[in-house]
Amino acid sequence: MNFFSRRNQILLKELIKTDFKLRYQGSAIGYLWSILKPILLFLIMYLVFVKFMRFGSATPHFAVALLLGITIWNFFGEATGVGMMSMVGRGDLLRKVNFSKPVIIFSVVSNAMINLLISLVVVIGFALINGVHMTWTVIFAVPLLFELVILSAGIAFILSTAFVYFRDLGPIWEVVMQAGFYGTPIIYPITQITDHAHYVWVGKLLLLNPMAQIIQDMRYILTFSNNTNPTHWQMWHNPIIIIIPYIIPFIVFALGLWIFTKNSKRFAEVI
Repeated sequence: MNFFSRRNQILLKELIKTDFKLRYQGSAIGYLWSILKPILLFLIMYLVFVKFMRFGSATPHFAVALLLGITIWNFFGEATGVGMMSMVGRGDLLRKVNFSKPVIIFSVVSNAMINLLISLVVVIGFALINGVHMTWTVIFAVPLLFELVILSAGIAFILSTAFVYFRDLGPIWEVVMQAGFYGTPIIYPITQITDHAHYVWVGKLLLLNPMAQIIQDMRYILTFSNNTNPTHWQMWHNPIIIIIPYIIPFIVFALGLWIFTKNSKRFAEVI
């Protein structure tokens, strides 16, 4: 079935609106949680790792970089985590209506993107208050966000397919996300690793991870500080290696969509 058919587009819009309305239904402050949640998490991380453990003390505007990193990671966690369980959660819909199954994944990613855009407004406001001088280069955040969405959707396709058959994947993915959070330079600057001559290679390897590359590139664009927020393309000089994290998201997306499409016809039976 054609994903771009009018029927699928209408269903996508309805799923996005319904999920967004139900997200905070019954809560006292409703949609404000989409702003308060990343801020509260940021405050905890800031007090523990920046104020007490002194992470990033030598990095200008590290508080801004920390909030930005947490915001991007939260989007990735929501898009992949909710996406993983989305097919099982929509089992009734799968059995009753004939439609293009990727619509469900795209609705999850779209809702996560709405939260991300709201949170980015908070990040930009916080950056301006902290004296960050932004230039026209901020527009380069757009292709980075596209890369982030492509990567998240690809992983969501793979996870949602696997979760239909292996429900133990839920807690496993939680552990993977926790390890990924600490393995990605979010609560600490990458220079905390690369400043040690013996561990420069560790920092370089970490930045081959697309999530680390996206976060570092976004930090560089926002604060324009290459000495304290070096990017993947500044640390590697081999052009072949430089493009690796930039092409991985598209490979993951193509692979994930192929796996998902190949198995989607059996979802209603298995679920």
